[in-house]
Amino acid sequence: MNIPSKYWDFLTRLVTGSEIVIDRPKGSAHPRYPDFVYPLDYGYLKNTRSSDGDEVDVWLGSLNDKNINGIICTADIEDRDVEIKLLLGCTIEEIVMIIDIHNQGTQAAFFIAH
Repeated sequence: MNIPSKYWDFLTRLVTGSEIVIDRPKGSAHPRYPDFVYPLDYGYLKNTRSSDGDEVDVWLGSLNDKNINGIICTADIEDRDVEIKLLLGCTIEEIVMIIDIHNQGTQAAFFIAH
């Protein structure tokens, strides 16, 4: 898939111009699904807006940087929700793990690399 460079430039501007808030740190349980424990830090870009009306979601990997690895496009039939989530500073193994997480149960997803 050929994504225009302008799209990635705009996402980079959103990331670098926003505070990353980690509201679900690595090792914490999901508030609605307590059996799910976050394997990585998960949060959002403060003062942004996504298609669900909340802020833009981010997965923050172990590389400790704000470089965008890509986006994951998700659909959740139970929540009747479609979103994109940014993957920042993730290793290849972490990217695969995130893709797997979003392809379980009522969710389906695909990854677009930057």
